[in-house]
Amino acid sequence: MFAVTGITGNVGSEVARNLLAAKQPVRGVARDVGKCAAWAQRGCEIVAAEINDAAALTAAFRGAAGVFVLVPPNFDPSPDFREARAIAETLRTALNAARPGRVVYLSTIGAQATQPNLLTQHTIIERALGDLPVPITFLRPAWFMENSSWDVAPATSSGVIPSFLQPLDRPVPMVATADIGRVAAELLRETWSGHRVAELEGPHRVAPNEIAATFARLLSRPVKMEVVPRETWEALFLSQGMKNPTPRIQMLDGFNEGWIEFAGGEAGSRKGKVPLETVLRSLIERPGKS
Repeated sequence: MFAVTGITGNVGSEVARNLLAAKQPVRGVARDVGKCAAWAQRGCEIVAAEINDAAALTAAFRGAAGVFVLVPPNFDPSPDFREARAIAETLRTALNAARPGRVVYLSTIGAQATQPNLLTQHTIIERALGDLPVPITFLRPAWFMENSSWDVAPATSSGVIPSFLQPLDRPVPMVATADIGRVAAELLRETWSGHRVAELEGPHRVAPNEIAATFARLLSRPVKMEVVPRETWEALFLSQGMKNPTPRIQMLDGFNEGWIEFAGGEAGSRKGKVPLETVLRSLIERPGKS
């Protein structure tokens, strides 16, 4: 049996779907089991657990051949990353007590970076799990192609997409959540000892201008990217309700300056199969899109 946290989300659902397709039993771990009816109908065992509840997580992980761990994103953490430190201690306690056969932790590209930024939250958790006596794979995916969900509305309405990734012709490592879920499910079914890192990106790197061109092709209308000036970011993020925009700004700087990268570089990463066009088309066609 494989325990999958975040089964109601984009990545967790892909992990579960791939495991079920491989005829593997799945235990879905969710904060709100009321959202898991469809998974229960597909034969999944469903258990409730909050990411900060060590006892509930221990029970959810116990007896599992493998566990997929996904931490809910926090885009506005405290300056000292106290939230990530608390989650790290909870996960460490639960995994040490449950001792599942193996673990795949969904981390991020750049988790090895020494400069602080939004992704440092995963660095903290990786370090906390780093000496557990359980086989662990730290799966480090690239920038999610699905982040372009925010681009659908401006591409459709005005044909001008604001870009924090810059310069606009600089390719960025990106990956589809479908590839993340597929690879995570494959890793869970492998056997290994100790701790290892798996770095994952899409078939090729994607510049912001390519995102605009792909939208233009799919929407049959002109679409272009427009740089959001770096000096406006802090005021903009504060106006949007963020309390501590510095980590997000540092992360964007890391992608734009190239120091958020895979430890093995582009040559050392696994390559996904899903192209950008497939993801953007699904975002455009998504029911209820704004």
